[in-house]
Amino acid sequence: MKKRTVISIVLTLVIWFIMFYVELPAVNIQNQQFWGFAASMIVVAVIINLWPTVKYIAENRSIYTPKELFLKFKKIIIAVFAIAVFYGAGTLLSSPILRASAYSSLLNVENGDFSSDIKEVNYSQIPILDKDSAAILAERKMGSMIDMVSQYEVSGNYTQINYKGTPVRVTPLKYSSLFKWLTNRSTGIPAYIRIDMATQDTELVKLEKGIKISDCEHFGRNLNRYLRFRYPTAMFEGNYFEIDDEGTPYWINPVMKKTIGLFGGTDIKGAVFVNAVTGENKYYDVKDIPQWVDAVYSARLLVNQYDYYGTLKNGYINSVLGQKGCLQTTEGYNYIALDDDVWVYTGITSVTGDESIVGFVLMNQRTKETKYYQLSGAKEYSAMASAEGQVQNLRYNAAFPLLLNVDGKPTYFMALKDGSGLVKKYAMVNIEKYQIVAIGDTVAECEKNYRSLMNENGIETEEKTGEEITVSGVVEEIYDVVINGNSVRYIKLSGSDKLYGIEVKNDVSSLYIKTGMNIEIKGTADESGKSVDIDEFTIE
Repeated sequence: MKKRTVISIVLTLVIWFIMFYVELPAVNIQNQQFWGFAASMIVVAVIINLWPTVKYIAENRSIYTPKELFLKFKKIIIAVFAIAVFYGAGTLLSSPILRASAYSSLLNVENGDFSSDIKEVNYSQIPILDKDSAAILAERKMGSMIDMVSQYEVSGNYTQINYKGTPVRVTPLKYSSLFKWLTNRSTGIPAYIRIDMATQDTELVKLEKGIKISDCEHFGRNLNRYLRFRYPTAMFEGNYFEIDDEGTPYWINPVMKKTIGLFGGTDIKGAVFVNAVTGENKYYDVKDIPQWVDAVYSARLLVNQYDYYGTLKNGYINSVLGQKGCLQTTEGYNYIALDDDVWVYTGITSVTGDESIVGFVLMNQRTKETKYYQLSGAKEYSAMASAEGQVQNLRYNAAFPLLLNVDGKPTYFMALKDGSGLVKKYAMVNIEKYQIVAIGDTVAECEKNYRSLMNENGIETEEKTGEEITVSGVVEEIYDVVINGNSVRYIKLSGSDKLYGIEVKNDVSSLYIKTGMNIEIKGTADESGKSVDIDEFTIE
C-alpha cells in the first residue's frame, strides 16, 4: 500500500512538472491562466491518487447513498467549491461593472497642441512602409542570401523602433525547421533584418556571435521558458525584439500588474531585458526604462486603456444606456516617431459608430504619456476609401494612414499598394476636409499636389521649396535606379558631393546624358542639401 502511494505521488509530481514545462504559467494568483492550470493539476492528482477508490465506487455505486458519497469526498468537494467562490468573487470585484471609476483612471489623458507637439517632418524620414510591406522586403532580402536561405527564415516578429533617429522595423531570423535547429543551434541565429521605413533600404545585419535566446528556440533556450524559470511569478505582456544604439539585439519583455481587484486593471510595472546573444537579463521598473527602448506598452494595451477612459468616465450604467459623452478609439492605429520615442496614433469617435472622428490621441509606448487633440474630420478608413477612389482604375489598396503636420493642418498620409503589396503611389488627405485628396508618384510630388489642392480650396499654405541651385560641371558618374516603379537618373558632377536626380518620364532626353559631358543644371535642393531635384538641364 505504501509503495503504491509513493509511486502515485512521484507520478503526480512528474506530470505536474511536465505540465508546467509546457504551459509555463506565471505562478501568481492574479494570473487567470494559473487558476486554470491549478485546476488541471488537481484533476491530475485526483485521477492518479484516488483512481482505485473512484473505480470501486463506480462499480458498486448502488451500495452507496448520495450522503455517503458526499461524506467520502467531502474535503475535495468543499475545496473545489471554495476555490470556485473565491475565483468568482475575484472576477466580479475586478469587473468594470463595479469598478468603472478605477478603470477610467488607468490612463491619464492631457490635451495637446497639434502645431507645437507634432512638428512638420522631413519628408525623407516619413515611414512610408507598413508592417505587411516591410515583411515583403524582408522576405526578398532573405531570398537573396544564398548562404542562409536554406537554413533560416524571417521570423515575422517585427517591431517598429527609432534607431539613431530613423524609423525602422527589426526582426530576427528563425530556424527553418527542427533539423536545421539541430545542426545550427551551437552557433545560434547569425543575423537579424533591419528595414528603413522611409527609404525602404533593407539590411541583413550579421552578428559576431549568434542569437542564442529566441522564441524559436527549444528547451532551456526558448525565450518564454528562459524567462519563466528565472522570473516564475512575473506576468509577461509580450516579447518585443529591439536593438540598442550599437545594434545589439535584445528581447524586451514587459511585466504586467493587476491594479483593480484580483484580475482587473492590466498595466505595466516594468520590463525584463534579455540580451538575445548572451542571455544576460535584468529587470527595470517602468520609470527606469532606458531611452533607447521603444516598445514597453503595447498598442493593444494603450488602446484598451483609452477605451476604458472614454466609455467609463461617467459610470458603467451610462456606458451601456445613456452613453452621454462616451468615446472610443477607431478601428485601427499606426505609429509616429516623436522625440526619439514611438507613439501610437489612433482616431477617437463616438460610440454610436458614425464615420467621423471628434479628435485623435497620441500614446507614448515607453512612458504611457497620452495626449488628446480635438478635431472633427474623417475616420481613417473613410480617408483610405477616398484615396483608393482616386486610383480605382489601378485597384491599389491604401495602407493604414500616418498622421502628418502640413503647415499646421492635420493630414492623413498613406501609401497606395498594388496587389502584390508593393508601394506604387502616395496619397494625402486633409482630415477636416477629406474631399481634398492628393495623389503622387513620389512623396514630394504628392505633397506638392496636396498644397496646390489646399490653396484651391481656400486653405492657405506656405510654398515649401528648397534652395534654387544652378551649377555647371563635368558628369563624373551616373546611377540609374528604380524608385516605386519609376526610373530615376542620379548624376554626380566632378568635384561635387551632391547627387542631381531626375525622373526619366519627366524628361526622356535625360537618357542621353553620359559621363564626361559638360552639363548645366538648374534645380531645387532638398532639406539636407545633399540631393537636388533637376528642374531643367542643358548639355554643353
